[in-house]
Amino acid sequence: MTLERPVEPARTQREYVCPMHPQIIRAEPGTCPICGMALELRVVESTESDDAELAAMHRRLQVTTIFTVPLVAIAMGDMLPGSPISHALGTGFSWMQLVLATPVVLWGGAPFFVRGWQSIRNRRANMFTLIALGTGAAYVHSVLATLVPDAFPAAFREHGGMVPTYFEAAAVIIVLVLLGQVLELRARARTSDAVRALLRLTPPTARLVTDAGDRDVAVAEVQIGDRVRVRPGERIPVDGIVEEGGGTVDESMLTGEAMPVAKRVGDRVTGGTVNGTGSFIVRAERVGDATVLAQIVRMVAEAQRSRAPIQRLADRVAAVFVPIVIAAAAATFVAWALVGPPPPLAHALVNAVAVLIIACPCALGLATPMSVMVATGRGAQAGVLVKNAAALETLSAVDTLVVDKTGTLTEGKPTLTAVHAVDGDDATLLRLAASLEQRSEHPIAAAVVAATTARQVAPDRVDDFASRPGMGVVGTVAGRRTAIGNRTLMEAEGIDVGALADAARRTAAEGATVLFVGADGRALGFLAVADPIKPSTQEALRRLREDGVTTVMLTGDTRAAAEAVARRLGIGEVVAEVLPAEKRAAIQRLQAAGHTVAMAGDGINDAPALAQAEVGIAMATGTDVAIESAGITLLHGDLRGVARARALSRATLRNIRQNLFFAFAYNLLGVPLAAGVLYPFFGIVLSPIVAAAAMSFSSVSVIANALRLRHVEL
Repeated sequence: MTLERPVEPARTQREYVCPMHPQIIRAEPGTCPICGMALELRVVESTESDDAELAAMHRRLQVTTIFTVPLVAIAMGDMLPGSPISHALGTGFSWMQLVLATPVVLWGGAPFFVRGWQSIRNRRANMFTLIALGTGAAYVHSVLATLVPDAFPAAFREHGGMVPTYFEAAAVIIVLVLLGQVLELRARARTSDAVRALLRLTPPTARLVTDAGDRDVAVAEVQIGDRVRVRPGERIPVDGIVEEGGGTVDESMLTGEAMPVAKRVGDRVTGGTVNGTGSFIVRAERVGDATVLAQIVRMVAEAQRSRAPIQRLADRVAAVFVPIVIAAAAATFVAWALVGPPPPLAHALVNAVAVLIIACPCALGLATPMSVMVATGRGAQAGVLVKNAAALETLSAVDTLVVDKTGTLTEGKPTLTAVHAVDGDDATLLRLAASLEQRSEHPIAAAVVAATTARQVAPDRVDDFASRPGMGVVGTVAGRRTAIGNRTLMEAEGIDVGALADAARRTAAEGATVLFVGADGRALGFLAVADPIKPSTQEALRRLREDGVTTVMLTGDTRAAAEAVARRLGIGEVVAEVLPAEKRAAIQRLQAAGHTVAMAGDGINDAPALAQAEVGIAMATGTDVAIESAGITLLHGDLRGVARARALSRATLRNIRQNLFFAFAYNLLGVPLAAGVLYPFFGIVLSPIVAAAAMSFSSVSVIANALRLRHVEL
């Protein structure tokens, strides 16, 4: 088959690889020595598709059609009563067909004869072996019948003593195979549309900030450490940190959320996202292949070239298929030569050629990789990045999903979730707390300050600030001695929080951290800070439960916090306070119990468990180590992606099975028909031309069925 160029981030190195046999790698374009497919480019320098092979095949199709139409008209016209054309032209009838058919077979069919010879030389027979043998036999026979007709015995001659020729059959077969190749190449090019769409998110140029002023350069020229200006409405060209200015950035490409995110000095930005308002300067930290977008594209491209385990079935069948077809063609020839109607050898040749032409191992070979390529592209559009085909296939059999808590079920960062003021004055309580916490560097303090900023509560001046490690902070706020922290700090400051004990206990039981607030020796209330559950988690777990998947929480967090989240989400089994190695051991225990396990996590501590599970699922918002350890990455960072990935897995396997059925059924039906099994009963013989059309249709039907995955509901 024709090698095609996969769509990947711009790089300077180029390698051509077979889409069906990834182990075949060449430095130059060519064809696969195993299956005959055209090699595809592993890396490209632009988002444009490489249509050189498609253009070449299309040109051959156009030229050969010009010669074949009059050839068929002549051959068909002579089938009228009295054979008027052959009687009018005499010996010139065969010579005219020879002139018209030769450029079609020798030039138009040259790629197929080359691939057929390569398959024989490499001892890896494929569809082009059959095409070359069939059309070659028909053409050589016809040439000899034209040049030296007297050399043929009577068994080859018709009633009038003429030796039949099959120029039109050989030519039409070549044209139909060319048509099938053009349709196939066009269809295969569509499988990478989703990846090309991702690549187009990166702008081609960047505005580089230099001492001599700003200048536009190709984005490939930007180096780590360079400063790039991003104006309103522009896509950010590189990953980096905002150094000057600020703006609001649409990060829906990564998060799935439509709400723009405010970016200020020190915030990180990602290449491919869109700056809505404001202007800022970014110092590049990741460029080229190192950007988040490039890594996403690479994962999708690698998944499209990976092989699903079910492909082994097609490989085993294809390995013995062509020799069986050749043997069937030989048996057909012998049978027709011995018991066929006159002229027996002529009928034997026609039916043997039909058997060779109608069989199509290409349909078997395309059944799995085409579905995988289309499915990974569809997954990328839905925020599901498939790292390899094996993970996609296995996910449909998963019965247990193990999930990390922080960053997977929850947002992964502390947030102020409740304010409980004794006198109902929440604003005063928040102002006192924020005034102290703005001087603290603790993550919980940052959550309190962020909440007060969002509520437009202005903090007061703080004097005599002091941090009490393990307890909280104290200081003087607007002349009031104020403390915020745990019960131990309150006791140290002589503040009685007994009246708040019951409410605080209920809040803590829900997994929140309670911060008591007191001033001038009196308890004012408390704040609750927790890692909130993602809004999408409930829906995701409901879909998975309905799909028969049991969820197990596996976390290093405290058991109280883990069980509080589990109760709210309806998760029955919780394994808490575990180290990374213990997480892996927990996965192994589930596997030993006979479960097929998928693990979803986002941290470095999840990496061993992700690698141990049959399917590792990482959040794109997590660490690089977790992503590398997983077979599937959820771009939007929420568990609904697991349900989408499972739906994609089932649809893909269903599509592959349909493709394999089409390929097997087609060949089981087609080969006997071509051999002439209907002739004794109905007098029907399958023409090689019809066989060629059917052969091309088999491959196109498999590709068309695979392309239906582009529209599958997830």
